[in-house]
Amino acid sequence: MKEDLKKKAEELEQTLGMQLSLAKKESEDWVKVGAGVLLGGVVAFTFIRILSGKKNKKTEKALQILEREGLLDEEIEKRLTSKQKSGFMSRFGALLLPILISYGKQQFLDQMSKKEGHSEDE
Repeated sequence: MKEDLKKKAEELEQTLGMQLSLAKKESEDWVKVGAGVLLGGVVAFTFIRILSGKKNKKTEKALQILEREGLLDEEIEKRLTSKQKSGFMSRFGALLLPILISYGKQQFLDQMSKKEGHSEDE
């Protein structure tokens, strides 16, 4: 009876070890995906910060003068600070973003199918 319990305990330990190794392997994939998403977010945030541009000093000075004289209201401020037309980079970014997303998705799916193929072979 004791030997049966010892055998079962060993089998349970082996099963638990296998389950932990499998969970560890799967979690590595999720960590990689999460890191990719996080990195993409940081790159997008930086890209947007760079492209948002710097404020024009002449515009800032004009806003200060108008505010000092009491002529500044929301409409005038909005007209002076808003961009009139979208630039080349914003149009280029709008065209490039779906292409990059599609490419990244395809690469991710290819890697996942390769991993599934390797695990089926084993």
